[in-house]
Amino acid sequence: MRVGNRFIGPEHPPYIIAEIGVNHDGSTQRALELVEAAKHSGANAVKVQYFEATDLMSRACRLAAYQAAAGETDPVEMLAGLQLNRDAMAEVVRYAHSLDLHAIVTIFSIEHASLAIDLDWDALKVASPDIINTPLLNFLAAAGKPMILSTGAADAGEIARALRLCGDVALHCVSAYPTPEDCAQIAGIPALADLIGTLHLNRSVLVGYSDHTSSHDTGALAVVAGACVFEKHLTWSRSAKGPDHAASLDPALFARYVQQAHRAWSMLGPRRVIVQEIEQDVRTVSRQSITSTRDLATGETLTREDLTIKRPGTGLLPALLDALPGRRLARDVPADTPLTSADVEGGA
Repeated sequence: MRVGNRFIGPEHPPYIIAEIGVNHDGSTQRALELVEAAKHSGANAVKVQYFEATDLMSRACRLAAYQAAAGETDPVEMLAGLQLNRDAMAEVVRYAHSLDLHAIVTIFSIEHASLAIDLDWDALKVASPDIINTPLLNFLAAAGKPMILSTGAADAGEIARALRLCGDVALHCVSAYPTPEDCAQIAGIPALADLIGTLHLNRSVLVGYSDHTSSHDTGALAVVAGACVFEKHLTWSRSAKGPDHAASLDPALFARYVQQAHRAWSMLGPRRVIVQEIEQDVRTVSRQSITSTRDLATGETLTREDLTIKRPGTGLLPALLDALPGRRLARDVPADTPLTSADVEGGA
């Protein structure tokens, strides 16, 4: 998969999205400051959310528990104070691109999409609650941009139905803010990959992790579990008033998150059994091979007593020990010398 000029996948370094979300607190300037912090922290992209509170929420809406715990009292009033308009979004996109960052947006309804989708976004995001919003999925898919789907609070059937419609990346996600470490369910990452494999889609879908823990090492764990795209909330202050700050990382911790994810990826290596070049010396020195127990002359017939197994591994494999007795030597072999194929008539 490619976003802009960046290739993404297991064979490439982690692709890390700094989720600004609503941590700009409704301020365009603060949003731009968070874009800059994302750049300095080592992120590859920033993501914002485009919505209009009165269009998104009906009178029946209520606060989520984590929002109430953050001191909010009215869901519409809360979101109304966290909106960025289309002009502000355009500024975010321009500034991100000027810093060589990708700009990604979460869009929550077709009405919002029609206002914002023509901005120069590098990818579109569908939030976990909208994985069942088929009209929105179809609308966004028609835009022809890379699409990222979060799967929080969705069961296997809901995920499968959404991915059959669209999506280039599926993010394992736990919809709790912050997610306790013992509920992070990192094992959900390979499970999601297995589910995708059963769908027999006509396209590849990458697996990632939308991380709502307040930890900075979960990205590294997710790398080992198979994630290649990562989304983590970035804030200017974890103690700020607002629904998402407590589940976010400040710039210093976000930088550690990025560093640890990249370190884990560099340690991971190819997902196959290989012998690395760095192992070749020890492989040769420490392995054993068939070795002569005495001076052996050309034409002699080998006996079992003429042979033993010793280091190094530069000679014939120990597995041939019982096959050599009765064979004739093609040349002299001094005592305590590893035998090679050229030492035995007809080779070995």
